[in-house]
Amino acid sequence: MRYFVTGATGFIGKALTKDLLKRGHQVVILARTPEKAADLKALGAEVFKGDITERETMRAPMTGADGVYHVAGWYKVGVRDTSQAQAINVDGTRNVLSMMQELAIPKGVYTSTLAINSDTRGIEADESFQFNGEHISVYDRTKANAHKVADEFIAQGLPLVIVQPGLVYGPGDEGPSHDTFQMWLKGQLPMLVSSTAYTWGYIDDIVEAHILAMEKGRIGESYIIGGETMKLTDAMKIASEITGVKLPALTVSGGLIRAFGAIMGVVDKAIPVPPLYTGEFLRVGASTYIGTNAKARRELGYQPRTVREGFVETMRWEVDQAGLRT
Repeated sequence: MRYFVTGATGFIGKALTKDLLKRGHQVVILARTPEKAADLKALGAEVFKGDITERETMRAPMTGADGVYHVAGWYKVGVRDTSQAQAINVDGTRNVLSMMQELAIPKGVYTSTLAINSDTRGIEADESFQFNGEHISVYDRTKANAHKVADEFIAQGLPLVIVQPGLVYGPGDEGPSHDTFQMWLKGQLPMLVSSTAYTWGYIDDIVEAHILAMEKGRIGESYIIGGETMKLTDAMKIASEITGVKLPALTVSGGLIRAFGAIMGVVDKAIPVPPLYTGEFLRVGASTYIGTNAKARRELGYQPRTVREGFVETMRWEVDQAGLRT
């Protein structure tokens, strides 16, 4: 099979591209900076210079594809410059799906996220969950709008399946969870928040779920593809047991962090503050981004590993990245 993949130089996209190549598929990828895809090119991927915000750059590489994986996305929390969020997450998704529609690609998988629901307040959402509140971050809001774009194309007959990862972690991660692990391992994490919870997804399981969605997913359906749901405090206890590194002595309530976040939300509009102390970052850091993968297990045969199983390799890699011995 010949697959077109967006976001192939990112965490999920790169792992997915490598897995598809390993399985013997042809993979065509789009990269704003082709040099960053040199490792994928060496493995056999065809690399085209382009950008999902520039629709016509996708025409040649997408032509003739048997399937499209739209993984690319803008993901930042607590930054002042959010100018690319709409262009990449919403407009870029419209560009990818409209090109897929024009070229009559047989099937596509779009990577959405559990964050379209923002803070579920402890509710383990399923695919029918309807969020009606105000999104707590630019990322959450723009991904929710992109999800609506995908639904609109599905309503027009586009053969698309949507997958919704939770918190994706594992070797190779460069996102917020990796930053948290690194701060903790280096003794720089001041505290944990008691209410924070995620549906944790090990990178290999998230990749497998994407492939299952392409092979078995029903057109027009969404699938939550996270793994085990667990509070951050409990997950960090497992990480501590594996590494032998002590946890921060201080644990605070989510209510306190949200109150502080409300104050900082006013402050950071007036003056620049470090990302970790912005109102947005604090709101996100005190929230629950959780959902059930029951539908994916039932319909796709999805069998993700536990947090403990995923943390064994992850912590080995994180410790190495931190330059520590445990």
